[in-house]
Amino acid sequence: MNRPVTLGEFIVEKQSEFPYATGELSQLLTSIRLAAKVVNREINKAGLADILGAIGSENVQGENQMKLDVFANDTFINAMRAMGEVCGVGSEELEDFISFNDEIHKEAKYVVLMDPLDGSSNIDVNVSVGTIFSIYRRVTPVGTPVQLEDFLQPGNKQVAAGYVVYGSSTMLVYTTGHGVNGFTLDPSIGVFCLSHPNMCIPEEGKIYSVNEGNYAHFHGGVKKYIKYCQEVDESTNRPYTSRYIGSLVSDFHRNLLKGGIYIYPTGTKAPKGKLRLLYECNPLAMIAEQAGGKASDGINRILDIQPEELHQRVPYFIGSPKMVETAEAFIRAEEH
Repeated sequence: MNRPVTLGEFIVEKQSEFPYATGELSQLLTSIRLAAKVVNREINKAGLADILGAIGSENVQGENQMKLDVFANDTFINAMRAMGEVCGVGSEELEDFISFNDEIHKEAKYVVLMDPLDGSSNIDVNVSVGTIFSIYRRVTPVGTPVQLEDFLQPGNKQVAAGYVVYGSSTMLVYTTGHGVNGFTLDPSIGVFCLSHPNMCIPEEGKIYSVNEGNYAHFHGGVKKYIKYCQEVDESTNRPYTSRYIGSLVSDFHRNLLKGGIYIYPTGTKAPKGKLRLLYECNPLAMIAEQAGGKASDGINRILDIQPEELHQRVPYFIGSPKMVETAEAFIRAEEH
């Protein structure tokens, strides 16, 4: 039996694929790996420690902050700050970006955008949650303070993206634009090992993931697509199966492995959609495309959208390419 390849070994082996200076991305991913292990440890003992429940404050989104939200946010920011490759961090939990201006970060070339703990409201009921991260090369001059424009880049400018899902097993999945690979944490040795090389999403799946409780508020095209998913048609393997966890990372991860579509459309409760372009949609869209999938706002490719603000929200359709294309067709038909 061959010894599994560790994440550290894999990063070093593949760093030559990175188009800029070798070693920089490796260091950055190493810091993310360490932070993920720290957060995983706290999540696994959540029921035994006083880190469950709300902290009593709201984040910039107007959502109740959970204790683990704050812990995960601080852990990942501290991990980024400890490395000299990152000049700034944007987080779903913070109103504004953080700039690292001390001497160690003087030559830093990268900014990181993240959702430190996606689905944290599910922690109390022991449902899988995750971390989503996105890495960009800064556009302002190196050596100067990082600016808002360094963060407001379209997703097609990402140099790497990934997520961690904390569940029955903990997995880190990432891409640098050369395919998608998944690593499972071996708790006996505390190391991420390559478990899912060259991940590819099936061209079509049998799962649709949407909060159908909001059905009355959906766009007409989305309603028709959901009805399409529910219709009996043996030639297209319908009806599809409805699976919705409510943790974006968990729903996306399942559909990546099995095939399916995740939908969070516009509605009267979320007139621009609920998910954040920079912290959630762009990084998962990069992963989806690298795995052969597709990500759209129903009309436009997610990765081509020019961000206008840090916490911009967009409708989201992501998953198996044929399923996303069919959903888009229903939306286009309703528009005309």
